[in-house]
Amino acid sequence: MRARPAGVIAFSLAATFLLAGCSFSSSPDAADQAPAGDPKDPASWVLPLQAFMPTEQEYGQLSQAKKILVGDCMKGFGFSWVPAPDLPRVGPKTLTDWRYGIHDMALSKERGYKPDAKEQEAYDAAVEKGAVDGTTADGPDARALDGRIKEVDGKKVPEGGCVGAANKEINANALQARAALDLANAAFVKSKQDPEVVKAFSGWSECMKRSGYDYEQPLDASDDPRFGVPEVSSEEIATATADITCRQKTEVAWIWFQAESALQKRVIEDHAEELSSERRSIEASVRKASKIVTGK
Repeated sequence: MRARPAGVIAFSLAATFLLAGCSFSSSPDAADQAPAGDPKDPASWVLPLQAFMPTEQEYGQLSQAKKILVGDCMKGFGFSWVPAPDLPRVGPKTLTDWRYGIHDMALSKERGYKPDAKEQEAYDAAVEKGAVDGTTADGPDARALDGRIKEVDGKKVPEGGCVGAANKEINANALQARAALDLANAAFVKSKQDPEVVKAFSGWSECMKRSGYDYEQPLDASDDPRFGVPEVSSEEIATATADITCRQKTEVAWIWFQAESALQKRVIEDHAEELSSERRSIEASVRKASKIVTGK
């Protein structure tokens, strides 16, 4: 999916999996049935291809199972391994929250294009504290973890280390949902060429020009290099609030979302077999993870 607006730090990788950001439907049929959400709240919008992507709960289940498997593997080599704590979330709360740009006027009056200050502080504090696992950077435990050594005290280390073995056991690669993500990325790019979206972009751009800002497309403003620094400037706040005002007048995000949704529905029809197969693989991985977590 598209990179977040300037200043937003990606979700934690320490939890082993990236969170998709919202509870998606696990049924492919929901691609046609899922409600679009509140037109005034992008965080509530649901794109058709999300039906084929892992849910947040599924990521969590796989993450928990992986930690168990890695811990058992490391214990087998005589290492006491502690998984890294999950980093706090920062920025968008769902896949669509900031997909088409910012929309929270109250937040932008304080932070411009940047996420909530308390969220950012919590994230930065966790990183500074050291959200890492209990291994030393280059010790035998770390090498057994990632497979940089072949054996420990004569005991063979699995290919890719304990992490690799865990990934293989639960087929973690299934959660990458490459087909769904690639199709979604392509639809996002193509949606910008939709006539209604082009018209909305033009309306937004003209609105911004009346406020003294020269940007061709909505995301050009949030991606302005001037706003890619940690500090929030008065210029950034002024730009962001003008941006949201013009978004509200032109309904550009809603028009864009509707166009991308239509494109996604068409590609689902064209790739139904591939997407359904991918979704079944995800569900199989989650079932296996569930058994590991529950011990059943």
